[in-house]
Amino acid sequence: MSVAEPGTAAASDWTVLRRDGVAVVIEHPRHGPPLVHHWGADLGPLDPAAIAGLVQAEQRQTLPGTLDAAWWPSLLPQESDGWPGRPGLLVVRDGVPLTPAWTRGEVCTSTGELGHAVDAQVHDHRAGLTLRLRLHLEPGGLLGLEHELAVAADAPGPVEVHWLETALPVPTRADRATTFSGRWTREKAPSTGPLARGSVARQTRRGRPGHDQPWLLALSTADPRDREGELWAVHLAWSSDATYRTDRLPDQPTLLGAGELLRPGEVVVGPGASWTTPTAWFAWSDAGLDGVSARFHTFLRSRPQHPRTARPLVLNTWEAVYFDHDPATVGRLAERAASIGVERFVLDDGWFLGRRDDTRGLGDWEVDRAVWPDGLRPLADRVHALGMEFGLWFEPEMICLDSDLARAHPDWLVHDPAQVPSPPSLSWRSQYVLDLARPDVLGHLLERLDHLVREIGIDFIKWDHNRDLVDARHGVRPAVDAQNRAVLRLIAELKARNPGLEIESCSSGGARCDLGILAVTDRVWASDSNDAVERQDIQRWTGLLLPPELVGAHVGPPTAHSSGRTVDLSYRLATSLMGSAGFEWDLLTCDDAEVAVLTRFAALYRELRPLLHTGTVVHADVRDPALRVSGIVAADGSAGVWTVATVAALEDARPEPVRLHGLDPDRRYRVRVRHEIGAARWGWVTPPWLSAGEVVLPGRVLGTLGLQIPALWPAQALVLHVTAVP
Repeated sequence: MSVAEPGTAAASDWTVLRRDGVAVVIEHPRHGPPLVHHWGADLGPLDPAAIAGLVQAEQRQTLPGTLDAAWWPSLLPQESDGWPGRPGLLVVRDGVPLTPAWTRGEVCTSTGELGHAVDAQVHDHRAGLTLRLRLHLEPGGLLGLEHELAVAADAPGPVEVHWLETALPVPTRADRATTFSGRWTREKAPSTGPLARGSVARQTRRGRPGHDQPWLLALSTADPRDREGELWAVHLAWSSDATYRTDRLPDQPTLLGAGELLRPGEVVVGPGASWTTPTAWFAWSDAGLDGVSARFHTFLRSRPQHPRTARPLVLNTWEAVYFDHDPATVGRLAERAASIGVERFVLDDGWFLGRRDDTRGLGDWEVDRAVWPDGLRPLADRVHALGMEFGLWFEPEMICLDSDLARAHPDWLVHDPAQVPSPPSLSWRSQYVLDLARPDVLGHLLERLDHLVREIGIDFIKWDHNRDLVDARHGVRPAVDAQNRAVLRLIAELKARNPGLEIESCSSGGARCDLGILAVTDRVWASDSNDAVERQDIQRWTGLLLPPELVGAHVGPPTAHSSGRTVDLSYRLATSLMGSAGFEWDLLTCDDAEVAVLTRFAALYRELRPLLHTGTVVHADVRDPALRVSGIVAADGSAGVWTVATVAALEDARPEPVRLHGLDPDRRYRVRVRHEIGAARWGWVTPPWLSAGEVVLPGRVLGTLGLQIPALWPAQALVLHVTAVP
């Protein structure tokens, strides 16, 4: 909808975007960038009179007034507008900050079947600058924003971009802030507290998002709950350094936003050139955290490149053999995997030249004939003959100094040559970073990987990235922006050359699993931790943005290598079931009883994945901090699957009933436990419905009253399968 405000001397154009319960009301003034007057709940149809009334109702003071502060911050607030918070744009020419005086240019809108988007241009002809702002409301009601800064061909000179960020207003009642942190093997740990007063920027400087990445920044009216309450959230689709920002000022609307973090001199836009920001994705929900997830999941599943085939059950060999590659042993492992029901066999690190440990070999992407005398094609052929896909591990962005490539091209590193091989901080994990912004480096990697994909017959790549970028430089300039954009180009071109090739983003676990890398990859490895207790929360919070089919969730050995904790097989299987499932385990060590359970699990996964990987994710607000309840409900409400799990001892001997949300309240459902994974263990009291094996109840009862569960012991889980009955 595009309307004009009537009856004013300075008439402005307006755009109203509406989709899937969300509305965005945008003003296009004659001077300055667009202003967003509302982002949140759908307000219904708005005619010109309603929009004029909306503006009157929200304004602070009648014009002309006497205040020196900005009347309402634009999408790009700046100090020259009277904005006292963090500016949205800082650009410099000849060492002097510019304060553009923007005037409105072309505004293009598309709504309805053609899309839900607005592209607006503003110009400062004196400075030779044009800014294009794009807002697009995607399926699910997820709002994306990008900026493009262009410098005119006849401009007086280049401009250096210090930052160009996106921010939207949220109601002042949103006074709680939730962000994320974490560490290796404990990614995406949430933290909620009061929204800090003033302008606050949280920044990451790792050259990748990192295990402690903000992941999502959400403002809410109260501490966020799974199914209740309003939230306004932002995620930056960028696989590198970022700024997440809030502005809570006494005389302005609250702003929430994000943008790429740039170092001085990193992005310089010359005359006739332009630069585009990463997309910032904004999600509003009035249904708690599950409402945020629904918007992200719906959008991700609507993308043309979203995986459409069944997500295969995977075996990855890392925790099975580590660097000890023996062709006969790996072959037996593949045969055992196929007999259990594995559908994708992935050979991890250790297959290439000199790679007997993690101190050498990176960069030499050639099969080590001392270990694999006949190459990897025979293994790939055997895996294919067993009915499985063949996958291979790479870490293409990295290099070890002890490699033929480093000896031949010492100038290919994205580091200051004067600091190689010291200080030690640069050689994290005995490896350095290749400068992919150099066309010769990117071209070398593309040709080498493409050759191996074709020569070996690779269906899947586990693409790893095991270190931060420390003082990364392309020539003399900071290189993080150029490096990340080159990585995306490399992956996109490799996949374009090899249709059907799938790629997983792994970064020492979950340090790079944002929507930016997922524009060119097919799933993420959520964490290097296969401790199922830790995985309960890692997968839950990774799933806040990503649907289950995009999140690798593997069953590790009885004792986790990352924590030393030993948990039951049934618990490990229940945790894996709720993602893109697989094994990270030497299956040759399994006894006959374990093999039988794993075979049943493989069949259960194949049976349930059409629901698990298309349904709506739901959670239950529970009081006990040791209880985890995660479910997925079919789009038509015909069925659902839940895991009810503990991560510690429950508080009460009579635990709280578990509510199963998302079902059709007027249909009846049969609830039963799927025992294929093995039996959970609990105390001495068993609810009658469990003793009977099942119970039939209306969806309204299951969602309102719920089911009494037993007092599960620590690290135990039930898998509930709910199906509609006539």
